[in-house]
Amino acid sequence: MTTNGQIELMVPAGDFEALQAALDNGADSVYFGVEQLNMRARASMNFTLDDLQEISQRCAAKGVRTYLTLNTIIYDHDLSLIKTLLDKAKAANITAVIAMDQAVIAYARQIGMEVHISTQINVTNIETVNFYALFADTIVLSRELSLSQVKKITEQIKKDNVCGPSGNLVEIEIFGHGALCMAVSGKCYLSLHSHNSSANRGACKQNCRKKYTVIDQESGFEIEVDNEYMMSPKDLCTLDFLDQIIDSGVKVLKLEGRGRAPEYVATVVRCYREAIDAIAAGTFTREKVDLWMEQLQTVYNRGFWSGYYLGQKLGEWSPANGSMATQRKVYIGKGRHFYPKANVGEFLIEAYDLKVGDKILVTGPTTGAQETTVSSLMVEDSPAETATKGDKITLPLDFKIRPSDKLYKLVKTEFAQN
Repeated sequence: MTTNGQIELMVPAGDFEALQAALDNGADSVYFGVEQLNMRARASMNFTLDDLQEISQRCAAKGVRTYLTLNTIIYDHDLSLIKTLLDKAKAANITAVIAMDQAVIAYARQIGMEVHISTQINVTNIETVNFYALFADTIVLSRELSLSQVKKITEQIKKDNVCGPSGNLVEIEIFGHGALCMAVSGKCYLSLHSHNSSANRGACKQNCRKKYTVIDQESGFEIEVDNEYMMSPKDLCTLDFLDQIIDSGVKVLKLEGRGRAPEYVATVVRCYREAIDAIAAGTFTREKVDLWMEQLQTVYNRGFWSGYYLGQKLGEWSPANGSMATQRKVYIGKGRHFYPKANVGEFLIEAYDLKVGDKILVTGPTTGAQETTVSSLMVEDSPAETATKGDKITLPLDFKIRPSDKLYKLVKTEFAQN
């Protein structure tokens, strides 16, 4: 469902903190996993069946669509669980299910639930779109297509009037931002081979993100590799050519990151929301793109490249193991109380120091992810410049906090430019 004739911004949610961050920063839709049987099954951040109703209610209040991911390989012993998950999702008014296995697709159609075809199916041409239009209203194209190939498919959908079960034209979704895998649309067997832990069951061990040395077994000669992380691509980023993506006829832009922290979700969603709105308003400029890119670099990333969309070959490898974010969060303390008349939050400092001028982050299941700068500080009801471990502090805030919200200080990393 596109907004303002532009594009639907589809956002990850791994827990309630990330969900609230998505809602606060302009998501049009959210996608999430429940229990196992999703491609982030190993992540500690997964919802339970009992959370479905609250997810649906929070999103409905904001007019945001909800998508349940059930896009792993399915075995016979999973079939009863699939039916339970889909029945619960249908009862909770979850908008659609993202699926790759025909068992999931068939049962979702049987109970009248909207289906989106996952990228794991590797849809790369109009005839495959025609086939899956029998079952689905939205189809995620293979991540390896160029924008010109994408545009050809969207134009053919209009020309041939390819409609899904709803009777509306099939909508095309593509990936817009986040982690890229060395495998074709995420179908990888490296983790299964090395750890008996299948990436296609949501249990990837991320072998490809590690350093490797290539050795000739006959002579023992080590082959020199220019980049030690030779299987770890940089993260996808399409923000600087988002106008071309919209022009290609894509209707849904998916941001990756169900395993990411709430501040990651908040920052990435906010940047893409502002960019989409700027394109609609005719104010999308190079200067704005530079500012958005600077903000994107503050949260988890492996460096950025444009993927295959502009006709490039894979070869943009990450130079580091883990994040290249220009800032990181340091835990400081937890929330205690909020005074709404004064717009003041009270916290207990449990670690490190906090001083006036520090940039802070507050996260919580209802609070989401809120960033601000400490403009003034009270320690034990007295004005202060610095607070230390054990202090009870208050500071002015333009958002409400809740008891046990987490307080972090945001500090620069070695990747920040001085």
